[in-house]
Amino acid sequence: MNRNVVLLALSQALAMTVVSLMLSASALVSVGLLAAPGWATLPLAVQYLATMLALHPLARLMARRGRRPVFVGAALVGAAGLALAVAGLLRGSFAVFVLSGLCVGVLGAVSQFYRFAAAEAVPAEQRSQAISLTLAGGVLAAFLGPFIVRTTRELAGTPFLASFAVLVGVALLAAGLGLFLRLPVPPRPEAGRAPRPLGQIARQGDFRLAVAGAAVGYAAMGLLMTATPLAMLCVRHDFDSTVTVIQWHLVAMFAPSFVTGLLIGRFGVLQVMSLGGALVLAGIGVALAGDAIAHFSGALVLVGVGWNFLYVGATTLLTQTCRDEEKPAVQAFNDSIVFLSVTLATLGAGPLVDRLGWATVNLLVVVPVALLMAGLLRALWRRRAGLAPAA
Repeated sequence: MNRNVVLLALSQALAMTVVSLMLSASALVSVGLLAAPGWATLPLAVQYLATMLALHPLARLMARRGRRPVFVGAALVGAAGLALAVAGLLRGSFAVFVLSGLCVGVLGAVSQFYRFAAAEAVPAEQRSQAISLTLAGGVLAAFLGPFIVRTTRELAGTPFLASFAVLVGVALLAAGLGLFLRLPVPPRPEAGRAPRPLGQIARQGDFRLAVAGAAVGYAAMGLLMTATPLAMLCVRHDFDSTVTVIQWHLVAMFAPSFVTGLLIGRFGVLQVMSLGGALVLAGIGVALAGDAIAHFSGALVLVGVGWNFLYVGATTLLTQTCRDEEKPAVQAFNDSIVFLSVTLATLGAGPLVDRLGWATVNLLVVVPVALLMAGLLRALWRRRAGLAPAA
């Protein structure tokens, strides 16, 4: 793989380091800032909402200016948001901490384009592998984020204050890496060939399946991942145990990326996505079996691997449904749907755990995942019956 893929993988690692620490700590920070019951996940939900709202403006900027300046600028905005989180902790203000999520969400939004940038930086036959390896940068984040939070949690007196201060430096480092990218210029439409309307592109079954796979997979994973720290707190597991569970969940999310692209090339994108859905359902089964640390850890590991297969597969499938000049609009639309679903799932995680309990939350997730599995299996059957082209 070329240097761009390596730099994008490192950028992904730094962005996911921010996300992993937010996942581990934000709900507990909110409780410490005396958030009202059921609102502990509001800062994370605001972050995802900001990600969703920033996707289209960022896509338009990249189409006009190129990806590199947008990658750098968004990382700087994320650093400013993390500095605002530090200010919120210093002032003991839950409102300021929530507002910091708006800026952090911009960094989250731009990190969604790293995988697409990697796909554009390599020949067509290497796209799924480039996507996979870029996401594999999250493996570093799975260890770096928990290391930061464990070693800095109590350093400054106020819990997590030093942790968020370190994250400011992490975001600045991501901005610095962006300066070394040498990415292709934005593609221009071929003479006489204007981009198709999004509605026309959306008539393709593969497009709808790609968007549904990414949205359902991400929302299911996001809801269970966000609810886990609260569920573990309810059954009196300590914070170190929660960090360890989230850490191995993140490893499971990103470590398969070293081989997911190869699996797609060997077995097919729909087959890998179907396996991903089955693993998410298996993880739910483990979660329902008990509330020991092993149950939480095993469940999130299976859900993490399932998310990887669904997300990489859906991204690969999406790149096959549009032409170069259509990519900015298609990518932004796809990720807007994904993060709308994730925002709603994250916002609902706290109230759902408080009112319905961990077991019921898992049962609720079964429904959309089962519907997605039905769509994937139907598409596979149509291909094998010769009713649709192979993906």
